[in-house]
Amino acid sequence: MQQDHVLILDFGSQYTQLIARRVRELNIYCEIHPYNKIPENLENYKAVILSGSPNSVRGDEVLHIDLTNIRGKKPILAVCYGAQYLAHFSGGLVAPSNTREYGRANLSYIKEDEVFFKDIPHNSQVWMSHSDTIKELPTNGELLASTSDVENAAYKINGETTYGIQFHPEVYHSTDGKQLLANFLVTIAGIAQTWTPDSFVESTVEAIREKVGNDKVVLGLSGGVDSSVAAVLLHKAIGKNLYCIFVNNGLLRKNEFESVLAQYEGMDLNVKGIDASERFLKKLKGLTDPEDKRKAIGNTFIDVFDDEAHLIKDVKWLAQGTIYPDVIESVSVNGGPSATIKSHHNVGGLPDFMKLKIVEPLRMIFKDEVRRVGKSLGIDSNLLGRHPFPGPGLGIRILGEVTAEKVRILQEVDAVFINGLREEGLYDKIWQAGAMLLPVDSVGVMGDERTYEKVVALRAVESTDGMTADWVDLPYKFLQKTSNKIINQVKGVNRVVYDISSKPPATIEWE
Repeated sequence: MQQDHVLILDFGSQYTQLIARRVRELNIYCEIHPYNKIPENLENYKAVILSGSPNSVRGDEVLHIDLTNIRGKKPILAVCYGAQYLAHFSGGLVAPSNTREYGRANLSYIKEDEVFFKDIPHNSQVWMSHSDTIKELPTNGELLASTSDVENAAYKINGETTYGIQFHPEVYHSTDGKQLLANFLVTIAGIAQTWTPDSFVESTVEAIREKVGNDKVVLGLSGGVDSSVAAVLLHKAIGKNLYCIFVNNGLLRKNEFESVLAQYEGMDLNVKGIDASERFLKKLKGLTDPEDKRKAIGNTFIDVFDDEAHLIKDVKWLAQGTIYPDVIESVSVNGGPSATIKSHHNVGGLPDFMKLKIVEPLRMIFKDEVRRVGKSLGIDSNLLGRHPFPGPGLGIRILGEVTAEKVRILQEVDAVFINGLREEGLYDKIWQAGAMLLPVDSVGVMGDERTYEKVVALRAVESTDGMTADWVDLPYKFLQKTSNKIINQVKGVNRVVYDISSKPPATIEWE
C-alpha cells in the first residue's frame, strides 16, 4: 500500500532524529537523507522538511542545497538553519544575534486566522537554539509569528507552499510543536495519516517477498525485541525458508541461553542454539579497550555464524534486527553530517567471505515502533516488554578485561537487580536496566575480616527510543535492599553504587 511520505533533509542538527520521531507520531512515514544527497524519486514524497544545523549560513562552510526540484513544487517546512538559509539566499538578511538565542521562549504575536498556527495559543512556548537571527524576510516573505526577542520567529513565502520557523517544534519544550507539524503536514500538505503498525507489517512483508523471493534466509536471534520482531516478520513473509540461529557468546544474562530457546518454542520459528562461550572468552583474553572488545565479539560472532550458515544448503541472505538508532549511532545518517558515537555489532555490512546479502526489515524504525509492530504481529507482551540488551552483552558491562569469573560475578549481580525490579513492579516502568562491573577493587569489612573486592554500578534509565535517556529515581528502600542482597549473595563484590547520569552527556552503557 502506497504511503504519503515526508522527506527530511539533514543539515547535521542534533534534533534531526527528533523531527522524524514527531512526524511518525502523527502516523506519517518519513525518511532522513543528507542535504547533499537528495533522493531521485522525489515523486514518492509529498512534503519536505529542512532541518537545523550547527553551521551558519553566513560562514565559510555554509551547507548549500539544491532545491531546484523541490521549491515551489512541494510544501516545504524550513526549521532554524533551513529557515535562515531560505531567507539569506532568497533576498532576506541573516545576521549574528546580539545574544545567543537558546532555550524556552513564548510567542508574543501570531498572525490572525493563519492555518499554520491553527489551534496554537498566542503565548505558546517554543524552543530556540541559534546564534544567528533573521533580520529581513526573503522576497515575498510574510511574517507569521514573533517572540519578545525574535521578531521573525515564523514566516511563509507567498506564491509557494513554503514555511520557515526559527524555533524547533520537534523538541518537547515546544509545547505545541506536534500541533504545528500536524497543521503543516496534514492540513497544508494534505498528507494522509495512514502509517500504522498494521500498514508497516503489510508493506514490509510484501517488500521482503519481492526482495528475497524463494531464497533461504539466516537470522541471528538474540532473544531481544528487535531480532524477535524481525524473525516473525520474516517468517510471515517466507515461512520455513527462514533459519534462526541463537549463539551463546558466554556474555548473556544468567540462564538466558536456556530461557531464550524455551521462549521461542511455540512461535513456529526454526531455531538452532549454539553454545560458543569458550570461543568468545578466548578471543577476549587480554583485551581492555571497549572498541577492541566490541570488534572481537562482533568478529567472533561472524565466524561462528559463518560456520553455522555453511551448514544450511544454498542460504543467500542474512537477516538482522538493525533498527534506526543503531544506524544513527554507528554512521552518519545515510552518509550525512551527523557524528559517529560508537560502532554497533549489526551495522556496516559483512566481510566478503560470507557471500550473503543483507535484509533488515526494521532498519528505518525506532524501538517503540518495533514494539508496536510486534504487538500487531501478536508477539507475547512479556517478550515485547523486555529491556534492550547490548549485542556484545556483558562484555561491555565488564569494564576492562573479560574473564569467566568476572562474567559469573556480573551475571549474579544482574540477576539480583533485574529480578528485584520485577518483584517490586518496577521493571515495566523502566526503559533499560543493568549492572556494570568496574575495574576497581574496594576495601570493605565483612564480619571481623577485611575484604578487597569488586565494585558494581547499577544503571536504570527511562527513554522513548534510546536517543536520549534520563536516570530513574529508584526508591531508596529498593536500592538499599538490592545492595544488601548483592553484597551478601554474590561472592567477590563488597560495594554497590548507583549511576545518576543522563544521555547526553553519558551513554546508556558504560562502554
